[in-house]
Amino acid sequence: MRVFVAGGSGVLGRRLVPRLVARGHQVTATTTSADRLGMLEDLGAEGVVMDGLDAAAVEAAVTAARPDTVVNQMTALSPAHAGKPDFRRPDRFFATTNRLRSEGIDHLLAAAATAGVSHVLAQSHGSMNGLRRGGWVKTEDDPLEVLEGTTAVNHLEDAVTAAGGGVLRYGSFYGPGATDDQVRLVRKRLFPLVGDGTGHFSWVHLDDAAEATVLAVEQRATGVFNIVDDDPAPVRAWLPHLAQCAGAKPPRGIPAWLARLVAGEMLVGMMTEGRAFSNDKAKRELGWQPGHPSWRQGFADELSPTGSTPTGPA
Repeated sequence: MRVFVAGGSGVLGRRLVPRLVARGHQVTATTTSADRLGMLEDLGAEGVVMDGLDAAAVEAAVTAARPDTVVNQMTALSPAHAGKPDFRRPDRFFATTNRLRSEGIDHLLAAAATAGVSHVLAQSHGSMNGLRRGGWVKTEDDPLEVLEGTTAVNHLEDAVTAAGGGVLRYGSFYGPGATDDQVRLVRKRLFPLVGDGTGHFSWVHLDDAAEATVLAVEQRATGVFNIVDDDPAPVRAWLPHLAQCAGAKPPRGIPAWLARLVAGEMLVGMMTEGRAFSNDKAKRELGWQPGHPSWRQGFADELSPTGSTPTGPA
């Protein structure tokens, strides 16, 4: 197929593009910087500079590519950006990503319709943002928690599914080139355990996320899929384990009231009330099996002398 990957130079796009090429697909991949065009070409794609917030540029790029499928991987959360989150001002921190998840996806869907593209896949988020009622692990049928600064996720999911497309809710990424700065915070003991740490997270290795996306492209998947590993877990389990794998001292514990004053309500809610996700549907309907079924071994593998640094919550 001819596949158009918007955001192909991002942390997941760089794992996805070569897999699509290896499967025989013709890939056009976009970047916001001409400096990364060579990298996209090295991955086997035709690189295009495109601003996802420019409707005319999006339409021109999609029309020229003549794709069978459009895959949206656009965010403004670079590794350095993701490693220094501002949870006190989430609207500011997520501002550009929210515009890409609202205006940007609208531009892509409109361009796809104009170009006669019948299938769109889009990146969504499913790590700790399940509805904070009931059980700790949510399915695709459960609504997302409406978090300050991240409401555009719901717009993206509604728009794509209404257009007959597919939505991939990725868990928190770890793996090569992901949010290494957060492990540096763990090593400096600047990533504390808040309250009782009962909030649950879902993780996914970048390679597993890319493999699931290839399956969704080739099967022209529709609807919502949680792309997470087999091991949803509370912060009090994975954060000390990450510190141990990183050769760091155990994370400091701070009470929720103090974290609320210092970092804001969003961080406290994530670490004490967050809900994770089940991958049963992706396994059943896409035939996907994560090569890294648990962050427990995954963190250790990524922090081995031959591995790279794992990430914290995306």
